[in-house]
Amino acid sequence: MNAKELCTCKNTKCKLHPLNHDLGCTPCIEKNLKMDEMPNCFFDKIDPEHKRKGTKTKDYAEFYINEVKG
Repeated sequence: MNAKELCTCKNTKCKLHPLNHDLGCTPCIEKNLKMDEMPNCFFDKIDPEHKRKGTKTKDYAEFYINEVKG
């Protein structure tokens, strides 16, 4: 499976979305690492409706604990 088939992000207008280049997930992951954020696909795996406070790594940890472990 390639990144274009794998990506669950619905923001296909984003320049980092795999549909918009041939670099796979790398640009998105690099941006998220620099910004201390989590990619949308991590949130989408748990809840595609994005019931979350923010996109920071800390926000993801709280989201995960509340949604999966809660």
